[in-house]
Amino acid sequence: MPKFKKPKKRFDEINVVPFIDIMLVLLVMVLTTATFITQGIIPIELPEAKATKKEDTTKELTIYVNSKGELFVDKEKVDLKTLESKLSAIPKDQTVVLRSDKESKFQDFVSVMDILKRLNHEQLYIITKENQ
Repeated sequence: MPKFKKPKKRFDEINVVPFIDIMLVLLVMVLTTATFITQGIIPIELPEAKATKKEDTTKELTIYVNSKGELFVDKEKVDLKTLESKLSAIPKDQTVVLRSDKESKFQDFVSVMDILKRLNHEQLYIITKENQ
């Protein structure tokens, strides 16, 4: 009796259903977290109170670094030592805005950041222009 070899099963198709399931779950996760990121905050409705005290909001301090490496604090030209003394005179939680020219040296930016870090300033914003 001749022995017949069992033909090998060909693998013509790939089952993509599990792959699609995983991708849909990942898509849902990305879309739900993206809505929180674009809003910046999780939307909440604050409770109301009859007696409220409005907190004093302090003015933000703006530091400019131009393309020549010159430093300005609220449009007043300063050097690094003067900048450090001005920053040490303001509260640590006051907002500091840093506007650095794209043509300025990176070292100038690092010097300002070093002073801010050394003085433990908590509220820092670095302003950039939106790429269009």
